[in-house]
This record gives sequence, structure tokens and C-alpha cells, in this order.
Amino acid sequence: MRLFRLAKIVAVFHRYGLDEFVLHDAPNPLLRGLGKLLGVRRHAIPRGERLRRALETLGPIFVKFGQVLSTRPDLIPPDIASELSRLQDRVPPFAATDVRRVLETAYGRPVEQVFASFDWQPIASASVAQVHFGSIQLKVGDVFETRDVAVKVLRPNIQPVIESDLALIRVLAGWVEKFSADGRRLKPREVVAEFDKYLHDELDLVREAANCSQLRRNFAGSPLLYMPEVYWDWCEQNVMVMERLHATPVSQVDALREAGVDIKKLARDGVEIFFTQVFRDGFFHADMHPGNIAVRTDAAHRGQYVGMDFGIVGTLTDVDRRYLAENFLAFFRRDYRRVAAAHIESGWVPPGTRVDELENAVRSVCEPIFDRPLADISFGKVLMRLFQVSRRFNVEIQPQLVLLQKTLLNVEGLGRQLDPYLDLWATAQPFLENWMRDQIGPDAIRKRLIEQAPYLSSALPQLPRLIHQALERRAEAPAPIVIQARSLWTNVWLAIIAFCLLAILGTLWIPLLLE
Repeated sequence: MRLFRLAKIVAVFHRYGLDEFVLHDAPNPLLRGLGKLLGVRRHAIPRGERLRRALETLGPIFVKFGQVLSTRPDLIPPDIASELSRLQDRVPPFAATDVRRVLETAYGRPVEQVFASFDWQPIASASVAQVHFGSIQLKVGDVFETRDVAVKVLRPNIQPVIESDLALIRVLAGWVEKFSADGRRLKPREVVAEFDKYLHDELDLVREAANCSQLRRNFAGSPLLYMPEVYWDWCEQNVMVMERLHATPVSQVDALREAGVDIKKLARDGVEIFFTQVFRDGFFHADMHPGNIAVRTDAAHRGQYVGMDFGIVGTLTDVDRRYLAENFLAFFRRDYRRVAAAHIESGWVPPGTRVDELENAVRSVCEPIFDRPLADISFGKVLMRLFQVSRRFNVEIQPQLVLLQKTLLNVEGLGRQLDPYLDLWATAQPFLENWMRDQIGPDAIRKRLIEQAPYLSSALPQLPRLIHQALERRAEAPAPIVIQARSLWTNVWLAIIAFCLLAILGTLWIPLLLE
């Protein structure tokens, strides 16, 4: 089976002249000679367009991988990255008979006994699943209520196709890492591993439902973003049932404007939602393209975003968030030396890198885009120059941040579509400054102490005994008078610190005990 798939890939690559990538432009003269021998020639159609068409021909998994590659101009030339950004999940829906078979296998009974109504005509179809509308009878207290729902159904027999294609993509990544001069630094195999992980996450709709539920909880009561309710009793690994919301796609700007939505505010809210997810929660929707976002237009919720398709989410550790926030703030303040120093401190560049050289390189990329609206900024060119800098200074690409980069580009594209004159920097800077202040202020210290209170409550009672043991050991070992004096003052300070910690712990626990 895999051999047939490989043969088809080779045939498609030859049809679109992609062998030119390997043979005609190869640095090795033997490969160039082989290209001439095989009659490989240049094509009039741009190579990026030919690659995009080839990926669309090969199917949804290659389309998705092309979408990931489009966010990595460090791996591919800018002209190809730009063309791959046009890839869309234009996938024909699967038949109603297949939908019925998937649903009845999942529930173990006829569809008519599960749903009060079900529309067999899908309203959306993508590479992994498609969505239908329907309704359920939900018990609320002692009565049953009819709820409109959206039903996401996984494509039948998609798993073997994915596994086969992923195996071939891993082989291609291995070749890139082996034969490319930048292969080791760019970590293509790790990028494929990330793609593998998130693709398999999309195949588990219970996981997607959990992602939706987490995002809903993070934004509970928020006027900015609404996430649909998940109906868990109807969810299975290959079926997800959630609240159906009546909203207008964010791409229909004219319709939103006619409905009274403030488009400029909508653009600013989109930026705030992104930074809130990334820095406050460390848990963000990583597929925020216009096809997955809608806007409510009713009087009570006008201008509120609605999220859809939660198969791909990103997570960031506290360390990642702190590092990114420091870089963003230094960037906004044009403190390029701090940006360079942070890269060196994080280990992303070799320790011997000169701070001033890296500072100047970053300044040359970033300075031209400040105080300019989105309409006047070519982020494609900015990214190209940034990756040129990264290649020059041997910056190691961090695979865990690939999804963040992809999401940031999605947000930038959304902002450009809604308000081309949006000042992205002015919108984001106050949010990040407030977030950093919350991280290092008194409230943040109190929060961390409360989090560590169980550990402190068990460790602090041992502190006097440990201090006493240290004093005994020092008393047994004769030392010069100066050193003994210093040790005495050290012990005094330890005792003071222990007392303060006990006092702080008391202030934290006493109110809790009195409640």
C-alpha cells in the first residue's frame, strides 16, 4: 500500500515539475548532471504555485502539512511560503450513508433515537471531519428542552491514510535534515513530530471537546469571546456535539458593518483575545483563521467573537510566557539590546554571540515597521529578514513555538482584513505591561505563596531543627574569628527569615481557618 502511495507521490511531483527542486538546482554537480540526463527542465509556472497544486492533488494531509510549512519561511524560500499560505481545506463531503454508519456505530442505535432532528446535508467539510446541524432533547431539571446543536463527524477510515502519509513525510524530513546545511539547526523532524502530534489530536473529538470546554471556562463571562457549550453525553471519539450558535463569519465584513458591529473595535478585541490566551492562560486556539471565527450580531452580544474548530490548541509553560513577554515588551520599547540579551540568556543562540552585533541585526529588521499601520507592513518581508538573521547567528528554531507563530500570523491577517490601519503595537503593549506588572507585583507574590503554602507548612516546622544542626556543626569546627562572626550573622539572618516566613504563612492560613 505504501509503495503505491509513494509511486503516486513521485508521479504527481513529476507532473508538476517538482523534481526540478531536487535535481536542477541541486548544489551537488552529480545531481545536476542526473537532472540533465533525465531531461529535467525549468517550468514557466512559478515553483510555489506548482508545489501548492501538487499538495492539493495529494490530498488533505499534504494540504495540512503545506499549511504548517507556510508558517516556516526558515525552512522554505519566501516565495514558496507565500504561495503555500493560500492552501485551503477544500475537501468534498463524504456521503450521508457514511455519516449514518459512523453515528450508529458510535451510539449503538439509530440516529433518529439519538437526535430530535438531523440535517444530512453538511454545512462544512474539511480534511478530517465535517459538520452537520441538528437538535437534541436535553433534560434540564424535570423537563426536557430542545437544543440546536452542531454535530462534528470524523471522516471514516481516515486513520490508515494519515499514518501512511505521515510515514512518508517523516522520510522527507529525514532527507532534509541529512542533506541540508541548515537541517540540524532547523529541526525539520521535530517540526514533523509536532505536526504528527497535533494531527492525531484532531482525530480524537473527545480531546477537541475538552479543548473547547477549557477555552469556554477561561473566557466565562467575557464580552470578548464566547465558546459553545459541549454536550458531553452525546460526544464520542469520532463524534462531537456542541451548542449551535447563530453568528456571522468574520470574513463577511460588510454584513457585520450593516448589523451595527464596530469593525475597528472588533480588530482591537481580536488582538486582546490572542494575547489573553497566550500570556494569561498559556492555552490558546492555534487555528484562528477567518474560517474558524464568527461574530454575534444580536443586540445583547453584538461584536462578540465566537470560536469554532478546537482540534489544534497550543500550550506554553510559565518560562515560555515570561520569556516571550519580555521579548515583546523590549521589542515594543525598541530596546533591541534587551531582545538580543534575552535570546542569549535563553540559549537560543550560541553563548559566544556578541550582543551588539545581534542587537544591530534585530534593529535593522524591526525599526522600519514601527509606528506604521498594518496596511503599510509586509509581514512576509519582515519574517524573511528575521529568518535571515536567525540563519546568520545560528538561532535554534523552537518547535514548541511553531503553533504560536502560526497563530500570530493568523491574528495579523485577521486584523489586516478588519482594520488595515490598526496599530498592532499600540494595541498590544498596554496589555503586556499590565500582565508583566501582575506577574511581579504584590498580588502575584501572594498568589505564589498561597500555591506553595502546603509545601511551606510542612517544611517550615523543620527549619529550627535544621538551623540548630547547622549551629552545632559550626561550633564543632574551629574557624577564624572573622568567619565565626560572619557565620553568627548568617544564622541570625536565617532566624529572621524563618520568623518572617512563619508570619507570612500565618497571615495566609489564619483567614482561611476563620472562614
